[in-house]
Amino acid sequence: MSELTFEQMLEDSIKTIHSGEVVEGTVIDVKAEEIVLNIGYKSDGILTKSEYTNDSSVDLTSVVKPGDTMEVKVLKVNDGEGQVVLTYKRLAADRGNKRIEEAYNNKEVLKATVTQVLEGGLSVIVDEVRIFIPASLVSDTYEKDLSKYAGQEIEFVISEYNPKRRRYIGDRRQLIAAQKAELQKELFARIKEGDVVEGTVKNVTDFGAFIDLGGADGLLHISEMSWGRVEHPKKVFKVGDQMKVLIKDITGNKIALSLKFDDANPWRDAASKYAVGNVVTGRVARMTDFGAFIELEPGVDALLHVSQISKEHVEKPADVLKVGEEVTAKVVDFNDADRKISLSIKAMLAPEASEAEDDADVVSVDVDAVIAAQTEEDGQ
Repeated sequence: MSELTFEQMLEDSIKTIHSGEVVEGTVIDVKAEEIVLNIGYKSDGILTKSEYTNDSSVDLTSVVKPGDTMEVKVLKVNDGEGQVVLTYKRLAADRGNKRIEEAYNNKEVLKATVTQVLEGGLSVIVDEVRIFIPASLVSDTYEKDLSKYAGQEIEFVISEYNPKRRRYIGDRRQLIAAQKAELQKELFARIKEGDVVEGTVKNVTDFGAFIDLGGADGLLHISEMSWGRVEHPKKVFKVGDQMKVLIKDITGNKIALSLKFDDANPWRDAASKYAVGNVVTGRVARMTDFGAFIELEPGVDALLHVSQISKEHVEKPADVLKVGEEVTAKVVDFNDADRKISLSIKAMLAPEASEAEDDADVVSVDVDAVIAAQTEEDGQ
């Protein structure tokens, strides 16, 4: 029997490897773009950054160091230069696929950092498996700009698992919807009409503001924003404002809110402040052909009928008054139940004896007309 040469014995002592085989290697060098491993083969193995991870921001020198051991998969036994090409991310992805499959079957909530914000959604990586979360599944409400999610850790479930097409879809929306449903249930269990609660302005429209109460939104209608007149909600509130609101009504899952607190109701002491015969001062708030509405204080308007503006004939209030002008007049009628007040400038003037009886009749008739006019105006 012939003796083996040293070279033959050395070659026989080195294991053979094949493409697709999983081997263990020891890191002998780490560079910016590659890791060199001793895999017990005649050639070292080269693991490039692109075959280590899908995350381009990873610094290889910060994740491995010489002496570390790791399992890798052989891509090519010889890259043409005698080196073995290795992959770590594909081995991790194979194992990650199993992990994602289990999460899909068990409806497990996963957590990962957003690595990319794409035009149509978000991309995250779980155990080297790239998962796409479409924009429609990012939240329970439409979000035009998803850039705020960049680098943010989010929770989601796997709604579609298709390893053959490498299609893995995440869903964050159903988690948010479930959380809100639970919060809504808790909210409705503890609130009732008449409660004062804290909320945050979520949206402002022409007709009111939607207030997030922490589980459900309530509507603060423009008519409930103040005892006085509100020209436009956007002039009073902005998104993010925090406030205390009164729960006026709960119907099903709809909540009506109000800022008309009883202790600030200007009509509480109106009977004494605006008793018949009192002389008051106010500002012309608006005008119609039949009279001018005078704001005595926020929430308390009175009607100055056109016939009570002057002893001389006035065709329409705009002929002698303008909005914002301050006027002084006498209260000639006060209706607390209907919250109606009628004023007269004419009544402050000393009538001539021959006119006294006629003026009294005019005032009496005009008071009835005033109440009807105010009712019509408030109903508009």
